[in-house]
Amino acid sequence: MRETIGIIGAMDEEVELLLQGMKQQETVKQTGITYAAGEWLGKQIVVCKSGVGKVNAAVTTQILIDRFQVDHVIFTGVAGAVHPELNIGDMVISSVCVQHDMDVTPLGFARGVIPYQETSAFPAEPSLIKLAEEACKAQGAHYWIGKVLSGDQFIASKETVNMLFTEMDGACAEMEGAAVAQVCYMNRVPFVVLRSMSDKADGSAHVNFAEFTVQSSQRSHRIVAHMLEHM
Repeated sequence: MRETIGIIGAMDEEVELLLQGMKQQETVKQTGITYAAGEWLGKQIVVCKSGVGKVNAAVTTQILIDRFQVDHVIFTGVAGAVHPELNIGDMVISSVCVQHDMDVTPLGFARGVIPYQETSAFPAEPSLIKLAEEACKAQGAHYWIGKVLSGDQFIASKETVNMLFTEMDGACAEMEGAAVAQVCYMNRVPFVVLRSMSDKADGSAHVNFAEFTVQSSQRSHRIVAHMLEHM
């Protein structure tokens, strides 16, 4: 029996290229989200756009698991670079995902820690990390394997970026990955988050985000395509 791979993007730019290449496509709409199931590069996949934010991402992921019984989840899209060595166009492959806006520090918990829960840093599947790394190398993409930080806010402050790097050891910041990761972890479904850097997550983000989103999404698409070919 063939495995099914769930692929999630947060915006149209992040999924439209995959939808264009799918064969035998069948669409299902649930909770306002459209899921497209079909074949792509000989693999059975389900592609969907989660919408922006952690709640949307969590709902989308759980439906992928419950209704479509996906065996792997790949989340793809753009993010803001947090690590100072990352530049626009670079790729981040998740080692772990953490919610940077989970803040219960007044009660003695470190930032990002979910109180009274076994884990708050959700590890990506090593085999998927390796596939993503090989895909980046094959595409000639500069990449970083590191911590993806997620929160329901668009980071556009140098001070916040510095905190996310120095205090939380983040590689990049976005708005969905940790939610996808937590749902996958709770359901024991292997996952990886791939992010192409569209901006530096500083004060210039509002100027260049739209300009680089399409370019970054195309880069992510090529990486995912290479992964699917070798899964």
